[in-house]
Amino acid sequence: MSALAKRSARSVDMTQGNVVGHLVRFAVPLLLGNLFQQFYNTVDLWVVGRYVNNAAYSAVGTVTPIIVMLIGFFMGLASGAGVVISQYYGAKKQDQVRKTVHTSIVMTLVLGVVLSVAGILIIPVMLRLMKTAPEAVPEATTYLTIYFAGAIGLLLYNMGSGILRAVGDSKRPFYFLVVSALLNIALDLIFVIGFHMGVEGVALATILSQGVSAALVLTVLARSGEDCIRLRFRELRVDFRILQQIIRIGVPSALQMAITSFSNVFVQSYINFFGLDCMSGWTTYSKLDQFIILPVQSLGLAATTFVGQNLGTSQVERAKEGTRAAFFLSAGITVAISAFAIIFAPWLVAFFNDKPEVVAYGTLFLRHMCPCYVLICVNQVYSGSLRGAGISQPPTYIMLASFVVFRQIYLYIMANFISNTILPIALGYPAGWLVCSILTLIYYSHVDLAGKRVVDDPSSMPEKT
Repeated sequence: MSALAKRSARSVDMTQGNVVGHLVRFAVPLLLGNLFQQFYNTVDLWVVGRYVNNAAYSAVGTVTPIIVMLIGFFMGLASGAGVVISQYYGAKKQDQVRKTVHTSIVMTLVLGVVLSVAGILIIPVMLRLMKTAPEAVPEATTYLTIYFAGAIGLLLYNMGSGILRAVGDSKRPFYFLVVSALLNIALDLIFVIGFHMGVEGVALATILSQGVSAALVLTVLARSGEDCIRLRFRELRVDFRILQQIIRIGVPSALQMAITSFSNVFVQSYINFFGLDCMSGWTTYSKLDQFIILPVQSLGLAATTFVGQNLGTSQVERAKEGTRAAFFLSAGITVAISAFAIIFAPWLVAFFNDKPEVVAYGTLFLRHMCPCYVLICVNQVYSGSLRGAGISQPPTYIMLASFVVFRQIYLYIMANFISNTILPIALGYPAGWLVCSILTLIYYSHVDLAGKRVVDDPSSMPEKT
């Protein structure tokens, strides 16, 4: 069909109307949804920090690079599916949207099995590479094994919510996260405080809650009033031409996230060198960091959808206007949140773990890293804009060069030849942000977005850059 027969009232056509209004209305539910998604591991950390012990707290908090390495690979592929859907949707190609939705769900089911098995198998190796403190290894192993065994729920939720967001619906994914986050809190308290299950309890609470969010989003897709995204289980099959498009756009982002997270395993080993209290302080900082960058991540995703839809109708200048607006919005919000975190750092850290040594480390990290967060706005928004245009490889190369190659060289030189103390080591993160932001801006200023669409015939697909 050449046009969508019917648009759901919950979907948003971003190809017309106020640019800033679209970005804000799209990003706010997404921000709130991401906020509740962070509650999974945050509540886990809080419960473990308050009701178990410091070793368990460090174990749950420092395994994030291992989780993100595998889950992040899938998220990169999911972003590729979202770009394809948003551009087909903007171009009003209903049949192609439908095929992309079903291809994406099949891909998720297959990868869910593969990633679960791979995740469980690599746990011992990854914990050794991270130089995890011996007293934290048993707890970390237990948490990761349960987490990866139930990872399919997280993958299905993220793909399903990505489909809804690609057509402008960011509200219902948020509602589902509210439900699952509240369930996670209740189960954490029941399993850990009521049944004294420790790390096993928080891991089980997490995967059960993620399973509920997956069931909710799949139910909505199966009952959708908008025909092009309605999930029909009898139509679950792979369209290999569309799968090729998803892979072409998503794999660079997937590899970037996986390789960067693998690199962060070694970064974590530099942190772990300074002992359990430093590990716990970094754990708390890392959790607060995830909250601080939520607005810019949400606006970066909003920019991806906005650019995708507008390039689907060849509105290049409008796509650029949306990118600029998303950047200035994210920068203003990030500066305000960072200032708050700097002022109240000790209290924020103590909320998770009030051991004095842990509070001292966490406060040190927050107060030296927060002034640099505005740099993240550049690479998140402008990279998101490029991916919305179907240009996924250059941002991937830039991030790999900045967050893997440069950062590892920086840490090696710093630790072995300049100052093997914790603060210069920690500053390897903002140093990577700076390099990435400079390179991203240089590339974006020279790229021509005109004609960068992925929804036409294969002959008109953008060439590799």
